[in-house]
Amino acid sequence: MGRGPGGRPEEYCHRDILDAIRYVVDNGVKWPALPADYPPWKAVHLFFTRWHKQGLTGEFHDRLRAAMREAVGRDAESTAGVIDS
Repeated sequence: MGRGPGGRPEEYCHRDILDAIRYVVDNGVKWPALPADYPPWKAVHLFFTRWHKQGLTGEFHDRLRAAMREAVGRDAESTAGVIDS
């Protein structure tokens, strides 16, 4: 017995949600201060909370870091680290 997707379609584009989360992080604003260009702040916060509980925010970060490293011609994963006190 196959399982269909079920439920109703997402109301907001995930790219718009990610852009809104980045805006909050980059600008240090509170969720209610999210500009009207983005989806409603309550929807953005709900997605962020759900993704964070599922461990997806760390995965997003790791994928973005790997893509940025590859974009400048480096290996996706670092081969060494430096700790400075």
